[in-house]
Amino acid sequence: MDKLVITNRGQLHGSVEVSGSKNAALPILMGCLLAETPVSLSNVPHLKDVTTTIQLLASMGVEVMFDEHLNIEINAANITVKEAEYDLVKTMRASILVLGPLLARFGEAKVSLPGGCAIGSRPVNIHIEGMQKMGADIQVEQGYILAKAKRLQGADITMNPVTVTGTENLLMAAVLAEGTTYLRNAAREPEVVDLAEFLNAMGAKISGIGTDVLVVEGVDSLKGVPYEVIPDRIEAGTYLAAAAITHSRVTVTKANPKHLTAVLEKFEEAGALIESTEDTITLDMRNRELKPVNIVTDPYPLFPTDMQAQFLLMNALADGESTIQETIFENRFMHVSELIRMGADIRVDGNTAYIKGVKQLHGAPVMATDLRASASLILAGLVAEGETVVNRVYHIDRGYELIEEKFHKLGAHIYRLTN
Repeated sequence: MDKLVITNRGQLHGSVEVSGSKNAALPILMGCLLAETPVSLSNVPHLKDVTTTIQLLASMGVEVMFDEHLNIEINAANITVKEAEYDLVKTMRASILVLGPLLARFGEAKVSLPGGCAIGSRPVNIHIEGMQKMGADIQVEQGYILAKAKRLQGADITMNPVTVTGTENLLMAAVLAEGTTYLRNAAREPEVVDLAEFLNAMGAKISGIGTDVLVVEGVDSLKGVPYEVIPDRIEAGTYLAAAAITHSRVTVTKANPKHLTAVLEKFEEAGALIESTEDTITLDMRNRELKPVNIVTDPYPLFPTDMQAQFLLMNALADGESTIQETIFENRFMHVSELIRMGADIRVDGNTAYIKGVKQLHGAPVMATDLRASASLILAGLVAEGETVVNRVYHIDRGYELIEEKFHKLGAHIYRLTN
């Protein structure tokens, strides 16, 4: 199992290019199942979850091709299998997103209940109940969702609580349904917006994009188009956090500052100087004091849970006390015990972490527990005294493209050990 070894080299410098968004690319890849002609996707990140998704699509009979520019062409004209098997979906939560497209276009689907990061229960009942309201007959048997429908019907659906994958799945189901569907309390994340705009580009009729009420007028068919995936806002935020803790000046390019408004405000509250253009963000922390910030994670446009671990580390190094309240996932403080092993002063009570800043962390062997926890441990290694070894980095390979190469470009000392 691969490991990442990190040694403190002081300040970072320069710029790093942000890859395409994993959390946008995965539902868009699933959405290609809705198209009767080929789709050409660009800016898709080369990640483990993307590879797994492509394997899943190929197992159904989807033709997948790559050109010399690493664009992906998806041709779902001749689907032969309407099933997502357990062996392919057990590591990836997003696999549930084939349910809506298969049911909408082919009237049937057999989808294994998915796996993914162990950061809390993320039930699929909202997906199932929504599609049942649209007329689907759905049973759950032996770990599989079995769904059938002659043609889905428009429905008025309120999702409670707000759910990103639930919104995406029901949105893809609704675009080919007969009649009009209202999705209320819909997720507003940029990745949801990107999926909706992709579906509209293919001929869907979705209005209210970016709001919490999506209105979908069903159409008879969708056609493939070329489409570029948005940049990964969480990857951008992670490199900015690295600049903050190392008191550096770093620029992330091919980013969208509008997707990070709440995060950038917290960076400024933490003492950083932020400068943005249309597609770059520069964080300057040179000769500036890192201040503690209190955070409550919430659905977009508020502070994202996927940046919680990175800011928890920043607070662990700031001069003062702070709290972070995690409202999205109940098990998302598993990285705390690893940071404590490195010298952090953190106490967790329920869904709140109480942090007292320390002057120095110390390198240690640590264990990644989920994707964003992996990132926080790598960042900790950048500032810890001595050597830090992050085990189980397959988590980070699910969400960060070429992470050690990108940190090398910024001047970090980080390398991979392959067993």
